[in-house]
Amino acid sequence: MHNPDWEKLMDPDAPLPFKLDGWVDLAPFERSLGMKIEFSVDGKATLTMPFTVKLAQGKGLLHGGAITALADTAAAMAIKTLLPEGTHFATVQMTTRFLAPVRGGTVTARATAEKDDDKDRTYRAEVLIMDEEEAVVAEFWSEFRIAREQPAG
Repeated sequence: MHNPDWEKLMDPDAPLPFKLDGWVDLAPFERSLGMKIEFSVDGKATLTMPFTVKLAQGKGLLHGGAITALADTAAAMAIKTLLPEGTHFATVQMTTRFLAPVRGGTVTARATAEKDDDKDRTYRAEVLIMDEEEAVVAEFWSEFRIAREQPAG
């Protein structure tokens, strides 16, 4: 889904030029990659993304950045299900391990998230990324931190 307003430069002093339909929803970046939330509840989320030509790298494989973006978004959607609506948080650390190339089809990210009991304001997520044949093509781990002015949840 493309919106011409998404091509404008972001003004940090202006209100957001888009509105999310809900707490667990996709932002313009994620929508531009074709991501879709299939499931998101109780610290778990499943997202899909079609491998379109715009996501190809030079050899015709799905770009690792697109895979990582899908995994990071799935992790964030899983974490959102554990937090009060409107809580501000951000990825502070991520690791992606690529296991196999994606040559076509739709990829699926299955995320599981939980609060890190050892660190205040910190949540961790693990994500498996699979191709259409359900083969795991990448593994992803991340850490998110809730903004200081927010309750730790």
